[in-house]
Amino acid sequence: MTDYVRLSWCLLLFLMIYVSLRLGFAAAWDRMSLRRRLSVRGDSVPETKRMSRPLRGMGKLQSHTADLLSAARWSIGPEAFFATSGMMGLGGAAGGMALFQTPRSAALLGLMLGLLPYVLLRMRLVNRQMAARLEFLPAVELFYQCYLLTGGRQIRVALQKTVEERRLPGEVQAVFEQLARNLTVRSDDEESVRRFCLAFGHTWADHFANILMVALAEGNPIGPNLKELIDDMRKAQLANQQERHRLLEIRIANFAPALFLGLFMAVNFRLNPEGSYRSYIMDPTGRGMLLNAVALLFGSLIMGIYLSRKKL
Repeated sequence: MTDYVRLSWCLLLFLMIYVSLRLGFAAAWDRMSLRRRLSVRGDSVPETKRMSRPLRGMGKLQSHTADLLSAARWSIGPEAFFATSGMMGLGGAAGGMALFQTPRSAALLGLMLGLLPYVLLRMRLVNRQMAARLEFLPAVELFYQCYLLTGGRQIRVALQKTVEERRLPGEVQAVFEQLARNLTVRSDDEESVRRFCLAFGHTWADHFANILMVALAEGNPIGPNLKELIDDMRKAQLANQQERHRLLEIRIANFAPALFLGLFMAVNFRLNPEGSYRSYIMDPTGRGMLLNAVALLFGSLIMGIYLSRKKL
């Protein structure tokens, strides 16, 4: 069994080094190529065409991850995000094999650590969405006023004027600034609006984005549509307040099991330190039980994030 563990450890270590070097060289080469293109013709190439070679075939997955990273305003790119997830997954698998010495434990710990960056990204995005959702109505009202001042035609000018007013709360101000900047410097309006929707994460933002897309694509006046949207949002404010309480209940329920587990372990180690150490740390069955408990907590956290997205 010892030789099997040592062989598995060496194999996982080799895979970690291989993946990190491959993705590192690919990201460096892609950055060098991008700098050469920028020095020749400026930043006119859409981001979707600047995909690194090892990730070119991942298509929708990379686009989805890039949208989430942009909406959460994380400064890393999809390549670095995938590399971090892969390294953490391989490190978890190696640690699981070393600590628990069973393939099941190695796979379970590797899966949890590999998914951890995505879970943290989703948690960050949900926190930003909850902070921004209550201020979305005042932001749309301000945009509507700026849109009427521009004559009811210039969407980009109205967005820029909305941002320059500096009357929005910090979180919403940053999202509208990102939308105005992306619509100015990027050629893909659909991608910019899609990331704007992700930053808010509710149906009202989707309706507002659909109105913007119609105006950007066809140039039709959207004043009546905006006024109707604002009226509907005002009527729905009471329901939104009730949803906030449900979201708070979900967030409390997410961390309650971890709190009880920590309390249970602390009481056991306080009453019987030596016996608890032998049972939970030295005994392979006890370590496996703790790993299963952590896996269940991780699963409940993912379920809580999913329910929070549904409620948003």
